[in-house]
Amino acid sequence: MRGFKRTSLPLLLILLGVFACVIPGTPQVDQNAAGTAVQETLSVIIKQTQDAGQSIVDYSTDTPEPSLTPSATFTPIQATFTSTLTPTSTLPPTPFPTWTPTYPMLSVSVATNCRVGPGKIYTLLGGLPAGQSVRVYARDPGENYWYIRNPDKPAQFCWVWGEYGTVIGPVGGLPVYTPPPSPTPTITSTPAPDFDASYAALQTCSNKWWFDFRLKNTGTASFRSANITFKDTVTGTLVNAMTDGFTDRTNCSSSSKAVLAPGKTLIASSPQIGYQPGGHKINATITLCTDIGLNGYCVTQKLSFKP
Repeated sequence: MRGFKRTSLPLLLILLGVFACVIPGTPQVDQNAAGTAVQETLSVIIKQTQDAGQSIVDYSTDTPEPSLTPSATFTPIQATFTSTLTPTSTLPPTPFPTWTPTYPMLSVSVATNCRVGPGKIYTLLGGLPAGQSVRVYARDPGENYWYIRNPDKPAQFCWVWGEYGTVIGPVGGLPVYTPPPSPTPTITSTPAPDFDASYAALQTCSNKWWFDFRLKNTGTASFRSANITFKDTVTGTLVNAMTDGFTDRTNCSSSSKAVLAPGKTLIASSPQIGYQPGGHKINATITLCTDIGLNGYCVTQKLSFKP
């Protein structure tokens, strides 16, 4: 590759002007003289250009192209871009319109009884199941009870307790109903068991002896179990027996009754002994109870006799 030197634009213009002066048809000049003149002119121009710090192109020799040595090594920079999201204002969701009934509606979280009046002393008519909504028609003065149709019998109205209730809708216009008179509480009489006991006879069968007692129920409760104990004061013999119901062994036969009802009388036989106790003083204790197994209300009678 031909070497070159940079030259300035003024030098090129001068050269173009020199060659342009050779006009065809003009008398030929001495080539040597002309070459010498041109050479001298170029030498002067080159010297002036070099003095001015400029360079020209020299095509006379083949000069290898100088190699370019990089003066600095550049390391590629990997740029990391982090996107920053600018928060935008978030509008709160538009709430759905709340439905409000034109009249009050009641629902309860726990199944609640519905009664004739506002209170437990009133007769039970039905019940409002949990989660079911019903219309409210009135309220009591304290707004503790609500007057609704009986969910079990829609033709009836009843009062339901509002402890577990939620009322939606306008309640200010509800009429205030005066509760009906409180019902007269039913008085349950406490059972008053009582009886009379007396010695009836000394019985024997197959070399066994026992005593028969006549028992009469003089109270208001029935008896269902008995305990008979007696002691022979002569021999010191003590005998005891408990039974559910009452057994009569008169004349070597045996019959039983489960209940001694109020106003009724029956014969109850004592436990048996293996000797004849005639003429001995006997102390007896008889206990009757309203339930089997000597449970419930119990009454005891004591008596002494000589068979």
